[in-house]
Amino acid sequence: MATLRVVLDTNVLLSGIAYPASVPGKILAAWRHGSVDVLLFDYILSELRRVLPRLVHRHGLTQAEIDDLVDILSIQAEVIDPLPSTEPQLRDANDLPVLGTLLSAVKTSAGDYLITGDKDLLSMADRYPIVTPAQFWAAHAGL
Repeated sequence: MATLRVVLDTNVLLSGIAYPASVPGKILAAWRHGSVDVLLFDYILSELRRVLPRLVHRHGLTQAEIDDLVDILSIQAEVIDPLPSTEPQLRDANDLPVLGTLLSAVKTSAGDYLITGDKDLLSMADRYPIVTPAQFWAAHAGL
C-alpha cells in the first residue's frame, strides 16, 4: 500500500507539537515513523516559526529549539509551491495558499488530503479532500 501523502495546516502542526498525545500529535508521530508523508509550503513553515514562541507555556521549547524544529520539518516534509487559487467561499486570504498547496498536491497526484481544523477550509470538504485530524485518524488509525 502506498504511503499516504497529506498537507498539514499550521493549526494541526501547532496542536501536534503542543499536545503530543492529541490526535494531531499522533499524526505527527505517524509522520516521524514514516507512515505518512507530509507536504508543506514555505508560508506554513514561516507561520510556525512566528506562532510557536507564543505557545512556549505548552511545549517548553527555547527559540533555538523552535528554529531547529522548523528546520527539521522543512527537511523532512516535501515543500511544494501552491497553485494560485481563488475561492470566494474563503473569508481569510491566508487560507488561499493552504488550499493552493492542496490543489498543487492533488494535481501532481502527490497528495491525498488536507488535514486542518480551520472551519472555512473544512466547509469545502464536499469539493476537496479536506478532513479534520479526527476524521483522518478514524479512517487511517492503523498507520
